[in-house]
This record gives sequence, C-alpha cells and structure tokens, in this order.
Amino acid sequence: MTKASPISPTIPLDRDGIHHGFLKLPYSRDDSAWGAVMIPITVIRNGAGPTALLTGGNHGDEYEGLVSLFKLAGSLTPADVTGRVIILPAMNYPAFRNASRTSPIDAGNMNRSYPGKPDGTVTQKIADYVLRYLVPEADIVLDIHSGGKTLDFIPFAAAHVLPDKEQEARCVAAMNAFGAPYSMMMLELDAVGMFDTVVEEAGKTFVTTELGGGGSTTAERMAIADRGVRNVLIHAGIVGGELETAPNGTAMLDMPGDDCFVASEDVGLFEPCVDLGDMVKKGDLIARIYDVERTGTQPRNYHASRDGIISCRHFPGLIKMGDCLAVIAKVL
Repeated sequence: MTKASPISPTIPLDRDGIHHGFLKLPYSRDDSAWGAVMIPITVIRNGAGPTALLTGGNHGDEYEGLVSLFKLAGSLTPADVTGRVIILPAMNYPAFRNASRTSPIDAGNMNRSYPGKPDGTVTQKIADYVLRYLVPEADIVLDIHSGGKTLDFIPFAAAHVLPDKEQEARCVAAMNAFGAPYSMMMLELDAVGMFDTVVEEAGKTFVTTELGGGGSTTAERMAIADRGVRNVLIHAGIVGGELETAPNGTAMLDMPGDDCFVASEDVGLFEPCVDLGDMVKKGDLIARIYDVERTGTQPRNYHASRDGIISCRHFPGLIKMGDCLAVIAKVL
C-alpha cells in the first residue's frame, strides 16, 4: 500500500475562485525543529473545464518560468478562466531560494527524482506529491526550463517522440501553440527520473521549453515566456483569445541523434567560436579550450559534429571534462 504524502496544501485545489497558498512539507532542521518547506502554489478555478498544470523552478536557477508564473499568479483572475489553472512557479523551492540547480537540503535534482518517494528526501517527497496529486488532475502540463547558470539556449518549446502517436500529436500541437521562435523535437540524453517522462507516461499532453540561460533572464526572453504561457492556456480552451505567433515565425528543429551533442574532453578556459543561432557545417570550428596551467600551449579545437544550428552552448568561462560544450540541432 502506497503511503500518503506528508505534504498538505493550505488551499483548496477544487473550489471556484482564486486561491494563493502553499504546499506545506514538514521539515525538522537545526534552525526550526518543527519547521516546514512552504512551496507557493496558486489555483484559479471557474466551473467545469480542462485543467492546466503550469510549473517552473524544476531547477532553481532557471528564471524565465519562475518570473512568468509568479507574474501570472498575480494577474490571472477567475473571470479569465474556464476550468482550472494550477500554478506551481517554484517546484524545487529550496533550490530556487538557494539560486542553484539542485536542492541545498539533499542535493536533489528535481528533474531526475521522479517518481519520487513519500518517505524519501525532501526533493523526492515534492516529486511524489506533484506526480500523485497534481499531475492526475491535469489535462495539459507545461514545464518551463532554461539553461540555468551553466548553459544558454536559443529560445524553443519542445516535445518528444512518443510511442503513442496520438499523444505525440497532441504534444506537438501544444508545442506549436506556445509560439516560441523555435520548436524542437527534443532528444534527452538520460530520460530516467525526468518530470517529462512520468507526465508523458501518464498520458498527458506535455510541453517543455528551453528559453535561454546563464542564470538570469532578459526582457526578450520574458516576452517569449509570457506569450507562450498564455498561448498554451488559449490552446487548451481555458483562456479566451487568439494565439499570438512569434514576430518572425517559428522554425522547426530536430535532434535526430547523439551526435547533436558535443562534449568537452578537456578542463580549461572556454572560447566559443560561434554564437547561439549560428548555422554550421560538419567540421567547422565551434570552440577552443585553453590549458590554464601554463602559457604557450596550443588550445584544443572542437569542431561541429554535424550540419545544423547552434541551439545550446556552454555558458561559464571555465569548462570541465564531460561538460556539454554545444548542441547542434537539425533545421527542418
């Protein structure tokens, strides 16, 4: 028999109106013996209709989703809605408050912790609650990501290739409705434990994004996020209005194989030789890595593994062996 979650919502999840509150997770620690992790949540409901679950902060240093969903929670009203919107802007709340990808409590990477455990670590308990109590309520799930402190992406919405082609078509339609400058059929290097995977296995319509990175955001990226969130709600039939397209349209991209990923085989100083959004041919120079232990040595040159567009690049000035240096996507 599955154990009940220790997390309890401080607001109703199924009552008409707008409700701002918390998912309360008891957490005894040195500075608060009977303390709790208080994860902000907003539920807006207006009668019968579909439910959208909107999540950000799956990784705590990815700000486009965090900003957009905190903003939406303060602006969307029940009169705007037919059905229900569940807004969880900072899913891994301890990581968000620590400005880090993973939780400072247990080093938990939320997006590698699903399905979670009701009696596990703090991160596992949050994952378990989201999957067992929120995902089943949803008809459509939007999980907003960007590159955090270590990666930077061209702004795209994404769907995955799925065994169920009807479900895949629903996800692709929602991805296209998001209206990002790019739409990506995304390949995951390791899908085990991901929110994406468990939501898709539950049969839900799922959309994710990568909307920039670098551990901050920009006005341009926020405009993309805000437009995309609203478009998804319109597409789901929860909010009225017309879909707003990207100013220059949407380019379709694919990640057809592992050769899209270029990994560093060195430790050192990173020099990008191409920029995000640049088109490259197989064999083109895309980066150099310099030995930082001494001067006068030649850098290691890295070349494009395939033709395509630079859709992702390493962000910090220093790079480690095994870090993702770049991702080269195929333009369809």
